[in-house]
Amino acid sequence: MKAKLIKHIKVKEDCGNIIEIKLWQVPVSADKPHGYKYSLVYIVKGERVIGYDNSEGKGDHKHNGKNTELYKFKTIRRLTEDFMKDIEAYKNKKRG
Repeated sequence: MKAKLIKHIKVKEDCGNIIEIKLWQVPVSADKPHGYKYSLVYIVKGERVIGYDNSEGKGDHKHNGKNTELYKFKTIRRLTEDFMKDIEAYKNKKRG
């Protein structure tokens, strides 16, 4: 089975920030035991400030600014919810 794109959403907010979500269904493997490959990013002024992905050989992880930490994948729904919560937290922090 080849990777099958199951969702691709790209939204440009009024302020110019970009939210992009890409999800693929892939064969279950040691690297992707849940059978998904994903990339979720929030871009502000051309820079990724939040990102969730499981690029080859790196496993499930998330980026918060320059910091990277492991992410415990549960479901696609939970992944998306966690991503959106991080975006809201980022926006709230910036509002002060």
